[in-house]
Amino acid sequence: MRGLARREFCLVLLRRMADVRPDLVAEALPRLSATRAQAHAAHTRWQALHHSPRAPRGLALRTAVLGPPDTCVARPEGDLVLELRQWPLPLWPQLRWRVVTGPGGEVLDEQLVRGPGSGIPRAGLDRLLTWQHVVDDVAAVPGARHAGADMPAHWAVDLPDGRRARFVWGLLQEVRDQPAMRRAPA
Repeated sequence: MRGLARREFCLVLLRRMADVRPDLVAEALPRLSATRAQAHAAHTRWQALHHSPRAPRGLALRTAVLGPPDTCVARPEGDLVLELRQWPLPLWPQLRWRVVTGPGGEVLDEQLVRGPGSGIPRAGLDRLLTWQHVVDDVAAVPGARHAGADMPAHWAVDLPDGRRARFVWGLLQEVRDQPAMRRAPA
């Protein structure tokens, strides 16, 4: 494999998802007609691009890999104007890869988000679908609150029923009960 494209980019995303859900990643590889070796090669190539002094940086790297975005929307945030670009990916047709950039094309955030007309049911405490719902879906559940990231590409949302939803690249990976807080000895 010499370069990367949208299929290979999906393989790169799967690498981080395998940290949490190796079972879903194993099921996804055949849908991309890919082997574990091809997924590893794509991840290695992506890392090489990030560390190469001659490779494009920031938005230019994403555009070189993914091609031109399907949409680009300007969004004012205080004194800045952010640009939100989205690309469809073959593994998740109901979602879009969104890259948020600041002035000069600096990548500020990137993750999977809900695509237009996706048809995925509204998220609720009793209905959270792994590899279907995204951070914004679950954060919209009444009483849910962002818990932040514990490592790059990972995110969490605390639910009002005491569970925590974990995400990788913005896609729901699992929902678990949170461990009870330990009390300090008196």
